[in-house]
Amino acid sequence: MDPADLIISARWIIPVEPEGQVLDDHALVVRDGRILDLLPAAEALRRYAAREVLQRPHHVLLPGLVNAHTHSPMTLFRGMADDLPLDIWLGRHIWPAEARWVDAGFVRDGTELAMLEMLRGGTTCFNDMYFFPDVIAHAVDASGLRAGIGMIVLEHPTVWAQDADEYLRKGLAVRDQFRGHPRIAMSFAPHAPYTVADDSFRQIRLLANELDTQLHMHVHETASEIDDSQKRYARRPLQRLDELGLLTPQLAAVHMTQLTAAEIPLLAERGVSVVHCPESNLKLASGFCPVSELARAGINLALGTDGAGSNNDLDMFGEMRSCALLAKGVAQRADVAPAAAVLGMATHNGAKALGLGDRIGSLLAGKEADVICVDLSAAATQPVYDPISQLVYATSRDQVSDAWVAGRQLLADHQPLLADAPAILARAEAWRARLSTSRGSVAHD
Repeated sequence: MDPADLIISARWIIPVEPEGQVLDDHALVVRDGRILDLLPAAEALRRYAAREVLQRPHHVLLPGLVNAHTHSPMTLFRGMADDLPLDIWLGRHIWPAEARWVDAGFVRDGTELAMLEMLRGGTTCFNDMYFFPDVIAHAVDASGLRAGIGMIVLEHPTVWAQDADEYLRKGLAVRDQFRGHPRIAMSFAPHAPYTVADDSFRQIRLLANELDTQLHMHVHETASEIDDSQKRYARRPLQRLDELGLLTPQLAAVHMTQLTAAEIPLLAERGVSVVHCPESNLKLASGFCPVSELARAGINLALGTDGAGSNNDLDMFGEMRSCALLAKGVAQRADVAPAAAVLGMATHNGAKALGLGDRIGSLLAGKEADVICVDLSAAATQPVYDPISQLVYATSRDQVSDAWVAGRQLLADHQPLLADAPAILARAEAWRARLSTSRGSVAHD
């Protein structure tokens, strides 16, 4: 018998590649943090001698979910400024609160809270954009999770940096510090076309090409963004970005609610990934991402939650359901955004958008073993005719029972193995008390 570290047998296994495939009574074999084999459970037990064998008879085994856009420390702003349009939410509430409260401790505690929430909900990899990326990276390192971490760039000063040159210099130092880390991938994260100047974009483009590094940016989020760009640059943001050489396969363009028919083939031609954040876009009334048209054009579509300040959760199961239903409503066609395609958006497509498609996002031999188990025995997910449909349309994130990253178990029978949940929640409560008793907090604006 061949040696293995772990065999997980499950009632159903969904490899994601090929799309729509469901394997009954199969097992996943893991060795040295990677997927060694995927085969019928009985055959796996005959062929491999594993140190650990887990039986999950009522569960779906699938790739860990990839949250392709979030601002993890903003969990500490959850619910502080709701029911407002984006410009007011940002300008009058979030940016002032960040200027007053964000420091390394805030970022650490908010990130740990976000990772606890995401892990319990089946997210094993997230793509982050926030200040103090070094603090976020250290938190990810300790957590066992996987992340893409953005080297954020803005023109205006914040607690992290004073100008675009300092943002880049400090971001590159973080990149050097975590170069070669097995679970951390750094990206350039210019905040948005309306907060970054042309000269900074040119520098980012050159660095991204030289270092072969991904780009992560808010693009075409609101109608006012388009109007302001037309007045300031006499062109739409996408045209400006294209002229600056930033529309490439390295770019994960987030939101994209304001697209013309002519811009969609341009995105396809340039190989840009689009990260759809349906619940944040709905809550901020930012507009509708044209999911069916983008999919028809062959564009890589991923899913993100955005930050908990505007969503207000980091629930990728909720995001899948909202994505599927919203796309059908916008297109007025029930057959668009089918469940299998939406599950791909939350797994393999997200991995591709982060530049990790060859490493995670599907259950193929040789890929790293980032996997989760979801218990479908609950009343809300019975009976099971199609486990993919159940995952997208009926499953709660609370049904995630187990999670592994690179073959290391981080969640077992719903309990986190590395995170100190009581301590994380106590620190979150301390921040709530601190912010809510201050006249400068968003809660009293």
